[in-house]
Amino acid sequence: MNTEESYALRAEPYYLPLADEADIFLAAYQERLPVLLKGPTGCGKTRFIEYMAYLLYRGDYSSPRRQTLGNPLQTVACHEDLSATDLVGRYLLRGDETIWQDGPLTRSVREGTVCYLDEIVEARKDSTVLIHSLTDHRRILPVEKQGIILDAHEDFLLVISYNPGYQNVLKDLKPSTRQRFIAIDFGYPSEEQEAEIISHESGVVKSIALELALLGARIRNLRQHGFDEGVSTRLLVYAGQLIAREVHPVRACEAAICRAVSDDVDVQKAIIELVSTVFPVD
Repeated sequence: MNTEESYALRAEPYYLPLADEADIFLAAYQERLPVLLKGPTGCGKTRFIEYMAYLLYRGDYSSPRRQTLGNPLQTVACHEDLSATDLVGRYLLRGDETIWQDGPLTRSVREGTVCYLDEIVEARKDSTVLIHSLTDHRRILPVEKQGIILDAHEDFLLVISYNPGYQNVLKDLKPSTRQRFIAIDFGYPSEEQEAEIISHESGVVKSIALELALLGARIRNLRQHGFDEGVSTRLLVYAGQLIAREVHPVRACEAAICRAVSDDVDVQKAIIELVSTVFPVD
């Protein structure tokens, strides 16, 4: 399974700052403090780190050295089978010879880029322990299979994320890991901010974007139905994209929101009722 992505980030990713998160991140980067992004699914954590990596390596805060890097951001989507070997690297057979292939974390440590471990609590415990030596004054990465210890490049930064509202007690960050990071909390935007995001990302007119943002806010209030997670900004953008393709707003919301967020019939019914109040059927 390919869980790694490299981003050249030639164009500036769109991101709407909601508070002082960019300033905090930049200050952390200047001190090379590892960063933890906390927030619900689809609230913009990944887009934020793409945006910040662009600023650091292509934008206003870049240096000539950083601008020469092809892939300033290594992103790893963590899952239950992700091992320390997947992050560090392994020996591979190629023809008649055995060669070493760096993993994404090792490449990032060597090259001095941002390494983003998305949903870190989904990874195996040996992966979590592995990053400890990169998050304190040592900034080293042991590569046991090669018998070496790598000093992190001066520009290297480790960023992890997780969704605290989704995790149970068996999938939570241990204090020994959590307290190695500065933390930036993410939430859903205000309705006006969310409408701006929806309009920009989907291409729908502002009036439709405002209605979708209103719908998102109302769905997130469905606490009495046991629907704690709400609907992500990402799904609201998807609905907007369908509407921009001339799908009726009610049908677009059914496909992109109602059927996507839950299989519970009662939850789906409650969402459909909210959709009908925001987009009355002609």
